[in-house]
Amino acid sequence: PIAEVAADGSFVVSKPDGTGGLVSFGTVAEQMLYEIGDPRAYFLPDVTCDFSQVTIDELDRDLVRVANAKGRPPTPTYKVSATYEDGFRVGIYHTIGGIDAAAKAERTGEAILKRCRQMLRDSNQPDFSETSIEILGAEGSYGPHSRARGAREVILKLAAKHETTQALNMLVRESTSAATAMSPGICGMAGNRPKVSPVVRLFSCLVPKAELPVAVHVEGNILPVDVPLEGGFDAAMLRESSEQAEAADVGGDDASGMVTVPLVALAYGRSGDKGNHANVGIIARRPDYLPWIRRTLTEQAVASHYAHILEGAVHRFDLPGVHGLNFLLENVLGGGGTASLRNDPQGKAFAQMLLDYPVSVPRALAVADKLEVLAA
Repeated sequence: PIAEVAADGSFVVSKPDGTGGLVSFGTVAEQMLYEIGDPRAYFLPDVTCDFSQVTIDELDRDLVRVANAKGRPPTPTYKVSATYEDGFRVGIYHTIGGIDAAAKAERTGEAILKRCRQMLRDSNQPDFSETSIEILGAEGSYGPHSRARGAREVILKLAAKHETTQALNMLVRESTSAATAMSPGICGMAGNRPKVSPVVRLFSCLVPKAELPVAVHVEGNILPVDVPLEGGFDAAMLRESSEQAEAADVGGDDASGMVTVPLVALAYGRSGDKGNHANVGIIARRPDYLPWIRRTLTEQAVASHYAHILEGAVHRFDLPGVHGLNFLLENVLGGGGTASLRNDPQGKAFAQMLLDYPVSVPRALAVADKLEVLAA
């Protein structure tokens, strides 16, 4: 995409003629909500951005105007991201087909781990520090919300961590024999033996700007650069949006006049990672959908939906400018990034998982807009 920025800070997004893709309210709004926390305080070294009141307007096909972003003073600190090695990991995939494929895949993964753990004990080696079994195709990442346990073709994802590469190479060897020694229907493309790799963890911290002098090196010359150090950001600047809170009060309902529709009929969604945290951004397709979405998607409701993987709190933030909500899910990625054994270590599919969520709306609204109504 192409962004043409005006002097007032607004910009127009477009794309070259004859190219694929789409520039629209939905695609641009999704990108704005991608991998953020509090939209009123997106921290950069030289500014604190406030996206909460941003407006996005479609001017023409593949032509969108973005305006009303605000800048606040920066913080007096830099964010420092450091990485360190913490053992090793490996991931193994087997395709399993046929009747009860998901159950066979789970049993196969458990049997491989049981055998390898016994071999570790017999050789006086420590157990795996962490293991993971996910059944892809049976919606294993959905936990209790899975609707595909009867799938006849699935992929067993078996992963583990250990302090030595030898233990994980043993796991790879033993899993290879599963195709001929365990459940019928195990198959896969030959010649793709998994490789053990280091576990690289992320450690983030804040360092005062005054402790990190900035300089530019040009042809052997070192040129100091003066950077404002005082910051000035104050969390008290963040005021709650009373307008959005009031919009959430849609009054009482006559149960007979309400129907349930999937969230995807009302909203767009986008998700991503923030270290071991993830965010899920939800943008109403129309402003009048937002009160019904907001009433349903409370912090408690979202926490319950992800309870099978969530290890922390859920925080909800309002973006009234694009009639949206942003949810920050703490400690939900199993370590996140290369430290995680998950098939989705960065929460890329989290929003898609939430878009099935049932939302109650007035029957008249569903009929007028021809929304998909879920069976009672």
